[in-house]
Amino acid sequence: MKGIVFSKFIEFVEECFSPEMADDIIESSDLPSGGAYTSVGTYDHREMLQLVTALSEKSGTPVPDLVRSFGCHLFGILAGAYPQFLEGIDSSLDFLQLIENYIHVEVRKLYPDAELPTFEHCSPSANQLELIYHSKRPLGDLAHGLIEGCAAHFGDTLSIEREELLVEEGTSIRFLLTRQV
Repeated sequence: MKGIVFSKFIEFVEECFSPEMADDIIESSDLPSGGAYTSVGTYDHREMLQLVTALSEKSGTPVPDLVRSFGCHLFGILAGAYPQFLEGIDSSLDFLQLIENYIHVEVRKLYPDAELPTFEHCSPSANQLELIYHSKRPLGDLAHGLIEGCAAHFGDTLSIEREELLVEEGTSIRFLLTRQV
């Protein structure tokens, strides 16, 4: 997982909880990296799971809620850092259809060693999108939060139905997104 995700998570903890909480979860997690992340570095995703678990234990907030909140926050950060990816796009559903064949292609140009999930999509109707998320890592809640952040960015109200799919390896989730008009 790219270091930018880790560094933005630490900033998220500092902003939403406190700088002391960020220090506490890093110290209590016994991380191979020591909790020092560079934006372009690559780190084991299990460190993120350790950090989130420690934050959950210390804050009393369930892990899925923390990860979704972070995903929502992260979308805003990424949108600000890479506004060119959003140019000419009018809605969250339009943007989400571009993840695999545009956004991830551009991300790989910037970070050739990035280990990205894959997305399949279809549009049952003009205001619906079925998005299938596949990843080697158990980060479906992060994807869910990113979807929520995307909707907020575009000012869309989405209902999100989520179905965990049974797969032999990794994580697969079907998101059915319906834009309220």
